[in-house]
Amino acid sequence: MLAHPDLTTLIFGRLTLDQLPLHEPIVVGTFIVVALGALALLGAVTYFRLWGYLWREWFTSIDHKKIGVMYIILALVMLLRGFSDAIMMRAQQAISFGHSTGYLPPFHYDQIFTAHGVIMIFFVAMPFVTGLMNFVMPLQIGARDVAFPFLNNFSLWMTISGAVLVMISLFVGEFARTGWLAYPPLSDIVASPDAGVDYYIWALQIAGVGTLLSGVNLLTTIIKMRAPGMTLMRMPIFSWTALCTNVLIVAAFPVLTAALALLALDRYAGTNFFTTMLGGNAMMYVNLIWIWGHPEVYILVLPAFGVFSEVTATFCRKRLFGYASMVYATVVITVLSYLVWLHHFFTMGSGASVNSFFGITTMIISIPTGAKIFNWLFTMYRGRIHFEVPMMWTVAFMITFVIGGMTGVMLAIPPADFSLHNSLFLIAHFHNVIIGGVLFGMFAGVNYWFPKAFGFRLDPFWGKCAFWFWVIGFYFAFMPLYVLGFMGVTRRLSHFDNPDLQKWFVIAAFGAFLILLGILSMLMQFYVSFRDREKLRDVTGDPWDARTLEWSTSSPPPKYNFAFTPLINDNDAWWQMKQHRYQRPSQGYLPIHMPKNTGAGIIMAGFATVFGFAMIWYMWPLAIIAFVALLTTAIAHTFNYERDYYIPVDEVARVEAARTELLASHV
Repeated sequence: MLAHPDLTTLIFGRLTLDQLPLHEPIVVGTFIVVALGALALLGAVTYFRLWGYLWREWFTSIDHKKIGVMYIILALVMLLRGFSDAIMMRAQQAISFGHSTGYLPPFHYDQIFTAHGVIMIFFVAMPFVTGLMNFVMPLQIGARDVAFPFLNNFSLWMTISGAVLVMISLFVGEFARTGWLAYPPLSDIVASPDAGVDYYIWALQIAGVGTLLSGVNLLTTIIKMRAPGMTLMRMPIFSWTALCTNVLIVAAFPVLTAALALLALDRYAGTNFFTTMLGGNAMMYVNLIWIWGHPEVYILVLPAFGVFSEVTATFCRKRLFGYASMVYATVVITVLSYLVWLHHFFTMGSGASVNSFFGITTMIISIPTGAKIFNWLFTMYRGRIHFEVPMMWTVAFMITFVIGGMTGVMLAIPPADFSLHNSLFLIAHFHNVIIGGVLFGMFAGVNYWFPKAFGFRLDPFWGKCAFWFWVIGFYFAFMPLYVLGFMGVTRRLSHFDNPDLQKWFVIAAFGAFLILLGILSMLMQFYVSFRDREKLRDVTGDPWDARTLEWSTSSPPPKYNFAFTPLINDNDAWWQMKQHRYQRPSQGYLPIHMPKNTGAGIIMAGFATVFGFAMIWYMWPLAIIAFVALLTTAIAHTFNYERDYYIPVDEVARVEAARTELLASHV
């Protein structure tokens, strides 16, 4: 017997069988492939009896190093999803001319370009950046862990929760069709009555909570947990960029939270913050989203700048040129990033005076960025440059990012922006700085610090294959978009009438295919490296020994970082210690206080996922239950006094003896 319709609505909300996209062959095929892959993965984990190990050592870990690795794994997984959207768009645009409408209907195409932007920014670039900061920064400043280890675990799983909601939208309902920033009125309940915008709101709200808490955590760690003697002006440049990045996170992400909350109220409660009725104003949303959005660009690129500073100094065998100017440039960029947001909507009618102010500030912010480029070049000047994979990414970044910066200065001129703003020129510029700056930086960082994390190098052959496919593919994919932008071709279109444009889109699609080969080469690099890890384990004599092993920790580090907190007297204190054959104490060890692993973070994030899904589909009882369960778990964990333990003295001494032996072999 069927349940009463009112009861069915109460339980399932607006979720019906019609919301499953069974009529979309592409989505159905994707679901089958993903389901088979997931079943194969689950089967392998079960067959090798890894569930207990993964739960104990990884999922519940509060070790900042393992959490950093899991962030990067999340970024790589979501990169596959985000890039699949990109190559679908490029293929559609390459064939959809004249009478051919391509293979993607406009309804589906709009979802794809929205999901692509959301995934690449929030669930690829952000986890990459956060993962590297998590792993590297506490080791660089001499901290045993981050300030709030449990909060670190919870932040990771909240980010994963947001990614899960985005992935669910592929198979249950649909995603937003508004562009990656969901401007009203496209995102209001009249224009988008379906669940797509709600998926957008709750995925970003939940992931944003994780990012904000991570920012508070890492900022506190840098301010309060530096080793004795490590003043701010003795911190490594990467730690400086991490400091400024987390200042931006703490300042900017509450604005995103507020903007999405107001948009949710418009959709759920009938308020009129961003509508044209009863005093609402859509431009208020645009201002709020970009007051978050432009600092977000520097949240992503500043850590990449830090990576390039570390890599350049290492592979040129020189100290970084102009340390103080690098620090000041980073701080200036941090401050100015809040004075340029309006250049994202010069065309919205703000007036000549306002546009002039933001155009000038946009040009000014290029000055400290240019100073960084010159510092890296001066570091390379007369240096003994070793073109290993991280250094190759760095050189490619310098060329690519400068091109993106020059086109950015062009767009900072309001009259030019009026002509180019809604064209493919803007798309080319944005990808020029995000791929050339952020992704190239993250790839350099992963190759550079991988020996520190796992004790062996990544395979250089496949690393170079990935590099060349990515770099050449990037120029093939995005340089044609500059040409099309100058020709006035509008962005976000899935079909074109002028056949003369097709050759440019075919070239761009070819570039996307080369990038695909680059991604596959990266996956092959990881596979070959883990397969041949014994061959790649001995890094003695490699050109980056000096600095990848600069911390007083082994590679990989133990579950705690430092038995004796190092004393810092210079920017390169540990390098100097090694040159003087520094030896650690042989006695005087004390038990080290370390908190236990806990499953509370993943459980709370699971409840957050259920809460978000219930809110999306108007399942009010389930939403209430999930929210109460989330609060209850948080309170129960707060009163858990049995979560601490001490590492025995003999284990500390044993590991320290191994570190001393390792150090002696590299001096």
